[in-house]
Amino acid sequence: MTLRLEKVTPDNFEAAVGIRVRPGQEPNVAPVVKSLAEAYVHPDGVAWPRLILDGDRAVGFLMAFFDIDWHGDGSVHRSGLWRLNIAADAQGRGCGRFAVDAVAAEIRRRGGKELHVTWHPGPTGPEEFYLRLGFRRTGEVSEGETVGVLEL
Repeated sequence: MTLRLEKVTPDNFEAAVGIRVRPGQEPNVAPVVKSLAEAYVHPDGVAWPRLILDGDRAVGFLMAFFDIDWHGDGSVHRSGLWRLNIAADAQGRGCGRFAVDAVAAEIRRRGGKELHVTWHPGPTGPEEFYLRLGFRRTGEVSEGETVGVLEL
């Protein structure tokens, strides 16, 4: 595999919005088109949407955030992984790990020391994936989702 990230552009937009997770995982992550809409409406480049490619084939999508006001009151700023969609037929091949590593590298490049993520709890959620990568539960819940953190 030759994985890389690419900005979402008019040339690869259809490939990005065509990414579908495994059946049963849909309730755990928003479709790519919703993520791209959110990236568009959030000001100041808060969202960092990227297509994950294996060669020329779209195998996933991620959207990160950097230094956001987590509680909306200026008390806590965080960076992390907002969305991760890995195509059903690409799961289990290292694409998700690559995505997390890429976001971690970008956070470090920007001076950050922690990568945050939230996930839906339950048997079809990605908790085991994140825990295997070294994330730990913070004990927080945000909008019904478990909050995890990875020390960088």
